[in-house]
Amino acid sequence: MTPPGKRYCLIAGYGSLGSALGARLIDRGDVVYGLRRSGSALPAGVMPIRVDLSKIETLRALPGGIEYDRVFYTAAAQERTEKAYRAAYVEGPRNLLAALAGRGAPRFIYTSSTAVYGRCRGEWVDEETPAEPEGFAGAFVLEGEEIFRRAAVRRAVALRLGGIYGPGRERLIESVRNGVARIPEGGPFYTNRIHADDAARALEHLSLLHDPAGVYIGVDRDPADLGEVLRWIAARLGLPEPPEGAPPPGRGSKRCRSDRLVDSSFRFRYPTFREGYATLLGKENA
Repeated sequence: MTPPGKRYCLIAGYGSLGSALGARLIDRGDVVYGLRRSGSALPAGVMPIRVDLSKIETLRALPGGIEYDRVFYTAAAQERTEKAYRAAYVEGPRNLLAALAGRGAPRFIYTSSTAVYGRCRGEWVDEETPAEPEGFAGAFVLEGEEIFRRAAVRRAVALRLGGIYGPGRERLIESVRNGVARIPEGGPFYTNRIHADDAARALEHLSLLHDPAGVYIGVDRDPADLGEVLRWIAARLGLPEPPEGAPPPGRGSKRCRSDRLVDSSFRFRYPTFREGYATLLGKENA
C-alpha cells in the first residue's frame, strides 16, 4: 500500500513534455516516477525507471507495492512510421496497463492529438466533433485513447494537443530565419498550437479536477492562419515576408476550440501565438 499523505505519480514517456510536467508535480510535493527508454539522467527529485514501453518484459522494472494516484502517458513516436506510432500509442498503453494491473484505480491522463480529427477545410472542431483520422498517425493515437478508456472506464482523460512549441521547439522561427518558410498558397491555412508550458500545466490541471470529462482539446485560443504566424515572426525578426508556396503535405486546415478546457477553470499563460513567440524571441535577444 502507498503510505498515507503521499501522492504518487507515474509519467510514462519522460521526454520534454514529461519533464516539464514532472517539475510541476515535484514542486507540488508529489512523488514522481519517470519511465524512459534511455539511461540518461533525469531531473533531481524524479525516480528514474529505464523501460521500453513497447516491450512488456522491461516493465518488470516497475517497483512493487505502489498504488499510483495519477498515471500520465506522454510517450511519443520516435519517427513518423506506422511501426513507431503503433509502438508508442498502441503497444505502449497495452503494456503499461498490463504492468499496472492490480495496483488500484489511478486516473490516467493520456496525451492525444488533434490529428484524430483528420484534415478539414477550415471548419471549427470541438470535443463533440467525430474523430475520423485519415492517416495512420491519428488512427493509432485514437486507438490509444480507446485502450485507456476501455480499461479505466470513467477514470481516463485524453488531452488532444495541437502542435507544441516552446524552448527547444522553435521550428517555425528557424524556418523563417533560414529562409525556408513558405506561406501556403490559397489560404487561409489554419493551424492549432499550444506553448509547451501551457501543455504541461493543462495536464497537471486535468489531473486535479474532481470529475473531469473524458476528452479535452489542448490548443491556444487563436487557431491562426499559418501565413499570419509566419509574417508576424518575420516582422519580429526584421526579415522580409516569406514567399508563397505549396501547403505543407499531410496537414489539414481546421480550427480547434479549447472552450471545454477553459470552462474547467484553466487559464492560458500564452493564449495566442503572439505571447508565446514573443517570449521565445525575447529570450533570444536578451
